[in-house]
Amino acid sequence: MAKNYSIGALARRTGASVQTIRYYEEQGLMPPAERTAGNQRRYDERTLDRLGFIRHARELGFPLERIRIMLDLADEPDRSCADVDRIAGRQLADVEARIARLEALRAELQRMVRQCQGGRVANCRIIEVLKDARHGHCLDADHGRPTAVAEDSIA
Repeated sequence: MAKNYSIGALARRTGASVQTIRYYEEQGLMPPAERTAGNQRRYDERTLDRLGFIRHARELGFPLERIRIMLDLADEPDRSCADVDRIAGRQLADVEARIARLEALRAELQRMVRQCQGGRVANCRIIEVLKDARHGHCLDADHGRPTAVAEDSIA
């Protein structure tokens, strides 16, 4: 397969920075680039596709380790996709937990803002709530903080 892309061209085609591409190579998510006689990195269409996969997975919030596993699985096209389904399901659960936490934070902030009557800082309800380290004035003492979840065998 022809090595058609310089690192700059690969960056432009995918929206990744040159530094990000180098980082993904260092992390083993992308194969090391072949080099020209002038030591310039050269990439092929398959590497472009792989970087697109990584970028899309990152946009969906997948951590690098889960992406690594999915890339390894993608390299075995005849394998069952059950592991990929588990990884995506876990990512969905993580996103839903973050959304729940953000909704709890929004509710708390909305309440604080509604209760503030304006006026002087000495009488500011927002300052009063924030000063209470025990969260006695809060709707939810942990603000929807996620609880620890047991790790699956597949990230």
